[in-house]
Amino acid sequence: MKIKIIFIMFVAICLEASCKKDFLSHPSTTSPTTDNYYTTAAQVNGATGILYNNVWGDWFDKAFTSVGDVLGGTVTGTQGNSQYNSFYNFQIQSTDGLISSTWNSCYKAAGQASVLIQTFKDKKVQLGSNTGFLDVGIAEARFIRGFAYFYIGRAFGDAPIVDNPLDLTKPGAYLVPRYFQKDVLRFALEDLKAAEAGLPEVSYQDGRVTKYAAIGMQAKIYLYLKDYANAAAKAKQVIDYANGAGAGKLGLNSSYNAMFTSSTVANTNNVENLFSLRWLASMGWNGGNRFSIYVAPQPLVHPKPTGANGYSAVVPSFDMLNTNTGYEAADKRRGWSVMQQGFHRADWVNDNFPNGFTYDTTGKATDDHFIFTGTRSNIQKYIVGTNRSTEPVTPDGHTSMPTYILRYADVLLIYAEAVLAGGASTADAAALKAFNAVHNRAGLTSLTSITQNDILHERKVEFAFEGDYWFDIQRQGFTKAAAIVASQERGTLDGSGRLTSFKATLTQAQMFLPPPQSETVQDPKLLEPAVAYYK
Repeated sequence: MKIKIIFIMFVAICLEASCKKDFLSHPSTTSPTTDNYYTTAAQVNGATGILYNNVWGDWFDKAFTSVGDVLGGTVTGTQGNSQYNSFYNFQIQSTDGLISSTWNSCYKAAGQASVLIQTFKDKKVQLGSNTGFLDVGIAEARFIRGFAYFYIGRAFGDAPIVDNPLDLTKPGAYLVPRYFQKDVLRFALEDLKAAEAGLPEVSYQDGRVTKYAAIGMQAKIYLYLKDYANAAAKAKQVIDYANGAGAGKLGLNSSYNAMFTSSTVANTNNVENLFSLRWLASMGWNGGNRFSIYVAPQPLVHPKPTGANGYSAVVPSFDMLNTNTGYEAADKRRGWSVMQQGFHRADWVNDNFPNGFTYDTTGKATDDHFIFTGTRSNIQKYIVGTNRSTEPVTPDGHTSMPTYILRYADVLLIYAEAVLAGGASTADAAALKAFNAVHNRAGLTSLTSITQNDILHERKVEFAFEGDYWFDIQRQGFTKAAAIVASQERGTLDGSGRLTSFKATLTQAQMFLPPPQSETVQDPKLLEPAVAYYK
């Protein structure tokens, strides 16, 4: 951990950017230092911009899907696929590469945010006055750090907390213990409360987090902690704003499908987006969205004009495709989120599909015309189609689609569940209004009362393939989580269309990810029992 965070500090101090075009564009400067730098809002905004992007690259590459969706059972990988197999089987080991990817990205983001927080605080002392832009930068960095620790707490449970990476440069200081999960989540909440106080109500630049993003993220943590009163109160703050002063600025996007298949719709004045990671196709492996490489169908992205690859490494599970356990028959989200036989998009044109792409499973193998996955389906979310002037897709498969971390739909369902507060059911008018707003957008009839299972199912179909459903299962507690996992069909079809069924078994030890072995070798304290961070 020591070597990693020192490297992060070096990178953070050397950042500089301009906001003239996009906050992910970072032109270099000559030897910037804290003495001659961070004197303008543009410089501060450029430094915080990287926190939305490539610091998360290792996690987003495959771990994002593996943790949230493979564990959650909304997707399945081809049986035996070494990249996803331990998540598919619930046989996760500390030596798994995707464990390290998750750990490294989260602590990299948190560490870089920590360095910026301290750097901006020091700069405020140096400047003395007119430092409002630094206050916003501090709040923005604290939001990102708060989210990073929320993810760490959910994914790993008990885990290290590093408030100031500079302290790790002291002899022996890199031997950091694991702290109790409740302390990790409290640390995240404290960051988000500070972010709420320091962020503007309206983003100063499209895609930047706001006060209401911080409030909404707090609501999500409180729900995870089963602190229903605070979860409801925080969610209600966001909802009241959306229905009042924020009307037209925050709400549900009128086009669910476009929000996930058009980077323009997703990135520009997207009222539903409270927090997302931001990617640019032109940044390639340094900051483009590479989701398409792993989930897009080969006949869509391999022929010209794109010339990329789509490996269909993970595909929608039969649990999601079954109308009894996933998308019910009338749920429009199935057609908006999944590609199956006969799916057609007229605007997705390539050399082999001049009249628009048609999803065809009638062949017996995947090639540039046919697709033949284990569930005869592909994920549609986050897939923008073929390369074209209005929607660049690079030859190595990168796009400009964002990755949603918190949407307004999430806040609505958080509120409904918080009002339910662990009860058998509720017919509370405000809870029903919040729930049915999400439910109705999918073309479904309003419910007159809702249960915990109703809400959990709604979250499953609303946020499928968004890297989050495992945590909805996990927070039910081990007994219910094990029952949910045991009931899921994770199997795939063979070449003759016969189902090779697979039902996973969740053990208590697999409720949280283990610290990577590479980290425990450097820091043996990570193998010791957790201790209290807050005395």
